[in-house]
Formats: sequence, C-alpha cells, structure tokens
Amino acid sequence: LPVILLLLLGCDDYLGSDKVMDKCGVCGGDNSTCRLVSGLFRHSLTKVGYHKIVEIPEGATKINVTEMVKSKNYLALRSRSGRSIINGNWAIDRPGKYEGGGTMFTYRRPNEISSTAGESFLAEGPTNEILDVYMIFQQPNPGVHYEYLLPSETHTRQEPNHRPEGRESPNIQLINVFSRRNNEWRKELTQRETLNSAGGGWYPPHVPDNQVPAAPPPRREREYSWRQSGTTECSASCGKGFRYSVFNCVHRLNQVQVSDALCDSSSRPNPQEEACNLQPCPAFWDIGEWSECSKTCGLGMQQRQVLCRQVYANRTLNVHTTRCRHLERPETTSSCQLKICSEWQIRSDWTACSVPCGLGQRSREVRCVSNVGDFVPDEECNMNLRPNDVENCDMGACAKSWFYTEWGSRCSAECGMGVRTRGVLCLNNHISSLPLEGCGSERPADSQVCNNGACENRIEWFTGPWSQCSAECGPGSQQRSVVCLMTSEEGFTVMPPYECSSLDRPLSQQSCNLKACGAKWYHTDWSACSKTCEGGFRVREVRCLSDDMLSSEQCDEQRKPAERENCNPEPCIAHIDENCKDKYFNCNVVVQARLCVYEYYQTTCCASCSRVAHRQPIYRGIFFLDSR
Repeated sequence: LPVILLLLLGCDDYLGSDKVMDKCGVCGGDNSTCRLVSGLFRHSLTKVGYHKIVEIPEGATKINVTEMVKSKNYLALRSRSGRSIINGNWAIDRPGKYEGGGTMFTYRRPNEISSTAGESFLAEGPTNEILDVYMIFQQPNPGVHYEYLLPSETHTRQEPNHRPEGRESPNIQLINVFSRRNNEWRKELTQRETLNSAGGGWYPPHVPDNQVPAAPPPRREREYSWRQSGTTECSASCGKGFRYSVFNCVHRLNQVQVSDALCDSSSRPNPQEEACNLQPCPAFWDIGEWSECSKTCGLGMQQRQVLCRQVYANRTLNVHTTRCRHLERPETTSSCQLKICSEWQIRSDWTACSVPCGLGQRSREVRCVSNVGDFVPDEECNMNLRPNDVENCDMGACAKSWFYTEWGSRCSAECGMGVRTRGVLCLNNHISSLPLEGCGSERPADSQVCNNGACENRIEWFTGPWSQCSAECGPGSQQRSVVCLMTSEEGFTVMPPYECSSLDRPLSQQSCNLKACGAKWYHTDWSACSKTCEGGFRVREVRCLSDDMLSSEQCDEQRKPAERENCNPEPCIAHIDENCKDKYFNCNVVVQARLCVYEYYQTTCCASCSRVAHRQPIYRGIFFLDSR
C-alpha cells in the first residue's frame, strides 16, 4: 500500500501533496539547489588523434555531450584514473550503454548515410569521479555542445538529508525510501488517532522530514527487528556482476515477516555488496556502422569495423579474433550504389569554322544527361570523359593579291624624258568571292617613263631620278645624278660642269622620309568580269593603309579608287556546239577563278571557258602607287 500510494500521489507526501521534482531532483524544489554548466567546443584542430574537449566534475547530473553536425570525428570518454569508457585505445565502440564514473552513459551514433545528426552520449548521473571528454579528430571540427548540472555549494553544505555516495543498487534505494515514507505515515496516523480519541477535531500540519524524531517508539524497537532474508539477483549474467543483501522487518518473537514500516528505518543495516557470475561472457563480433559509399553514383564500396570483443566487469574489451572463431565473421566491405551515374551526350554537330581561311575554331554542344534524360550539372558526369566541345580548324592558306596605289602625278624631269612611281604590296585578300591563288611572280611595275615635252636649246643642269630612300620609314637619304646638258632640237649634249656654273646646281643628295606622306589608298587588280557578254561587272579590293601598312581611316574619301565597274557590254554571239556545253550552273565562278587552264574544268565548263579563250590575258592583282 505505501508503495502504491507513493507512485500515485506526490513525490514528497502522499497525504494530499502535489509537489513535483524540479530539474535538480528536489521534490517541490525551485531549481536553486543546482547550476547549469554548458559550452560549445569550436576550436580548429589540425593534428589527427585525441583532443580533450571538456572535464566533467564529480557529482554532475543530466550530462549531455552532442556533436553539432555529422562528421568523420568520434567522441571519446575516459576516467581520470585512465580507464577508457567509450572509444578508447583507437577502438570505436558500437552505440549502446556503457558504465563509468558511477553512472550509465548512452552512446549514440546516427546512421552515417541517411542522417545529418552527429554523435552524442547522455547520462543521468551523478558521477562519483572526474571524467574527461575527448574528440578523435579526423576532419574539420563542426562544433561539440556540452552541458551538465552541478549541486550548488551552499545547498551541498546545508542539505540535512544529503547522503554520502555509496554503491546501493536502485532496488535498495527504492526500499529505503518506501520504508522511511511508511514510518512517517504510521506516525502521522498515530498522532491523529490520539487527538481524535481526546475529542479534538483538529489535525496537526505535516511535520517536515528533517523535524521527524529520529528515535522510533520503544514499543516498536522491542517487538520488531531487521533480518537478512536473501540477496538481489546478480546484475550481470556473466563477466562479473554484483548482488546485494536484502533485509526485511520481522517479529522478534516468532520471526514472522511484517511490513517494513513497523521497523525503525534508521537502524536498518546497509546492504552488503557481493561479486557474482565471475565467468567471462562469450566473445562476440562487435559490428560498426557502414561508412558512406565511396561513389555518389555508380558502383562503389563501403566499409565497416568488425572487432572481436568480450564483456568483463561491466567493461567491453577488445580481444584476439581467435576467441570469436566459433562465430561466422561478418563482412567488412560491401558494394553500394546510391544512384545510376549520368553520362555525356553530344547534342549538335560541329559548327562552321570561325574563319574562311587560315586557323580558326569550331564548337558543338555537349551536355551531361541523367539516366532519365534530364540535363544535370556537369559535376554529375565524369569530367575526365567529357568530349571536346571546342576544337581548332584549318581552312587552308588565305588567298593573296597584289595591291598598288595610283601613279604619282609628278615626273622626275621638268622637260624631256623622266620617270614617275607608285607603291606595290602583296597582301591577304579578304573578299571570299575572289578565289585567288597568291601573288605570284608577276609583280606589277612600280615606275614608268614620263615626258613633259621637248626642252629648248639651252644649257641647264639635268637631274636623274632619285634613288630609293635608304630607310623604309623615318629619316633617310637618297641620291641622283646631276649633269650639265645642252638641249637642242637634235637632242642632248653633255657639257662640262663649269658650263652650268652660272646656274644653281641641284642637289645630288637629300634626306627622305617615306612615312611622312600619311595614309594612302591601295587597291588590287580588277577581278574577271562576272559575264562574258551583254554587260557584267568586275570588282577589286581597296584599302586605306598608314605608313606602317596598317588599316587607317585617314585617306581622302573623294580620291578613293572605284571598287566596282561594268564590263563586257557587247552582246552575246549565239554559238551552239553540241559537244561543248556547261555541265554546272555556276561555271561563271570557274571563269572568275581562272580555273579554265585545267583540263577538268575545260570539259565540265566547256562553253564558258571557250567564250573567254580569245580574250587577252590580264595581270592579276597588280598594285599601283598614287604618289599624290
């Protein structure tokens, strides 16, 4: 009955009390008898191995040590005496319950694949020695939170019911509580019966535990006493457990067992501890959790730790694998596949080359596609197997042509025969419709004869043309011949220099700077006519080039040579030759490209090639220099 009343009613008094335990474990307390200690270990670690996190002092309760996020690190627990409780000596224990420091720790390690929570161990306490918490560091520390309760110092000194630490089993502690409650209940009833028999109707208030008289009535001490009736069951079936003596209240005369409430609880003997079941437990394979799969997709591998262990004296010890030879050894490796890998797919053909001639680039679309056909990020495919999506392309050598300026307007001689010049260059031709095959060896002339009319019969200095400038750009020098001539209708007669002494002698040497003229217009020769009769057109490329032969915008647009003109206006002459026909519709391109010299094109484009056979050959790509 007292036990049932204690469970159903309040924690302190089952006679109408509704008190509850506070967080410090005090019935009806106000949480002031203990203090919370907590913290977060976030130090950056670099060395693999055991690193101390926090020290849990003696007397701690409600212990909670939790890793903030799942990692490849492990938590470890060791007593101050050096005994390993959890994950010691580089051996990782499986989740479960482990005894240490006078309390039982629950070690948890969530599933390593599906869970994101970290490791933890919890204990109700109180501890009876100092414990040290460690981290087995293997990767960056995600943070470890710890907390526990400690009794406040003032409460520890003033608590009258404070009981020294002992090794009582939970059963013995519960029996002592029930006995003390039963004695107090019977004393309460005796006092109430005495007052009621005297005619009083008032019930005295409940007397606190620390004010109840320690000595029971003499009558009960004489009639009842404590007697050992046996022992509790062994706390372990093997590997060393403990059992404790059990005392019951009996009548002194007939030794009949009565309610424990009839005996004085203060005189109850302390339970005696006795070791039992000392034989070692059978060895067993301790299987760890599977590691993460070695690959995020496709066939991978995962491992787990398998240790031969044996329990002795409430400790789980690593033993040699021969002790587990009677058991089948579990697998330590296994294949795994989280999902099917994605693969590379080529989604388009190569694009055209980026340039019409020379070296360029071309591209195509390459995508990473999942096993269900969706486009996914490239990281989900094997980057080492990715097909190229860009490559170089060679379109062959670019065509070239002769570029030249207009003829200079100034003759080298004021009368009689002289020369005038122009600039000539070989440059790449960017007009794709003109399939020219290079500049060739037929370089256009850069000088020609000029005549400003007959000279009168007189003596004068005659000068020859200036030589080329000694420098292609910047200051240079050039020379010319200077002779004294007498001109007449019959021609020229060379005279001694003194005959012209009365005249100013022209310079025979001067400085020059070819680049001082600025930008000039350069153009190619005319292309072949687009039609051989009834009017066509021909084109040429015109460029404005600076002194250093780079494209420029400084040329006079009004003096820009024409880039297109009409040609072959004469009507076509009907001529039908059954054996000479064009087999392709675009034979005019063959004519423009001057491919009629090849036997193949003479046959396939016979009509077009025959119409131009009578035409005079023209210079291809000649440049003329305008010296104006």
